[in-house]
Amino acid sequence: MALVTLSGAHLHTQVLEVERPTAMAASHSPSSFMSDSPAIAEAKQALRARCLSVLKTRPAGVDAVLCARLAERLLATDHAHIACVWPLPHELDLRPLCHQLNAAGRHVLLPETPPRGQPLTFRLWTPQTALLRGRFGTQVPDGPLIRPDLVLVPLLAFDRTGNRLGYGGGYYDRTLATLPGIASMGYALAAQEVEQLPTGPYDQPLSSLVTEQESLHFD
Repeated sequence: MALVTLSGAHLHTQVLEVERPTAMAASHSPSSFMSDSPAIAEAKQALRARCLSVLKTRPAGVDAVLCARLAERLLATDHAHIACVWPLPHELDLRPLCHQLNAAGRHVLLPETPPRGQPLTFRLWTPQTALLRGRFGTQVPDGPLIRPDLVLVPLLAFDRTGNRLGYGGGYYDRTLATLPGIASMGYALAAQEVEQLPTGPYDQPLSSLVTEQESLHFD
């Protein structure tokens, strides 16, 4: 299994042995289509269960702080089509950011989750757009498909080399692989940082990452 400990504000992980996957990732998205080795796949799954608890026990008000930092970063760029995320119950809530970007004249896009093995697509959202029920409890705007020029990427854990741990469906890795050169900005709590993530051959590193405490840029 992956042993996770808290040191200061950060998670630290050491892969010790594998354990059976939990049902957590399956409830959010189907199992990864990608060919991680069994040991890496099991280590990732063990770490997911522990990192999810960080999100579920986060302090009140931290989502608003993170949204403000993301808005500051994004509005300082010239990206016009920004793919955001409409949260599931336990996830960091970017809805205030969506409204702020829309009010600033940016085009806010939300992902539509396809069947297994396909990349995400993104639809235009405005405060007036109807939201339809998507896969795995997601909300999908009833708007036109648009290609983003920056993608905000949710995650359960990250390290300082730009690696991220997702939910296990491979959707964002698959999507970023089909959008070469696109800016990918992860967002997370500082407490979701781990010393080093187990990675597989299909994992797509982030361009940058924003927490409630700092902004990171990766080569």
